[in-house]
Amino acid sequence: MDKFSHKSDDALLLAFKAGDNKAYEVIYDRYWELLFRFARKMLQDDAAAKDVVQEVFTVFWIKAPEGNVRPPLAAFLYTVTRNRILDIVRHLKIENEYLRSLRTFIQQSDAIPDRLYIEKQLYDQIEREIMNLPEKMRVVFEKSRKEFKTSQQIADELGISEKTARNQISNAIRILKDKLGDSMNIFLVFF
Repeated sequence: MDKFSHKSDDALLLAFKAGDNKAYEVIYDRYWELLFRFARKMLQDDAAAKDVVQEVFTVFWIKAPEGNVRPPLAAFLYTVTRNRILDIVRHLKIENEYLRSLRTFIQQSDAIPDRLYIEKQLYDQIEREIMNLPEKMRVVFEKSRKEFKTSQQIADELGISEKTARNQISNAIRILKDKLGDSMNIFLVFF
């Protein structure tokens, strides 16, 4: 990899197109952090930013040997990153609009035939995300929301401080809101 570290992006691109995977590694090392910071700044989410950068390098891996990547390399990588971020943002807007529409529909109709089904689907989605919480956080959160225990009761039962219990509940709510968006607000209204 040392023989490539001083080479220009164009030379690395040519070497990778010619089948030298070490050139790919240098390109990856050179651009991963820059693309990650760019994606994280736009998405405000480390995990989503990592996913975007991984997708960008997957696209690069596939397209470069086919000759579909032309210099300047940085422009290609940033364009693919930007386009993937825009796709995510568009998807989130559509998802949030759908959830707003669903919430309005549920609030306006007390006797809809599908209401129980919709509530069940929403409840199942929320339950799946609760099960994905770290175990200790999940236990504290469930005692708070399902068993209706206070932070002090949870702390006494689990042998932790009340502040730790409050922090775990707060962190769980934040994580769930990040994962579920408006679904979490619907959960707080209905459950």
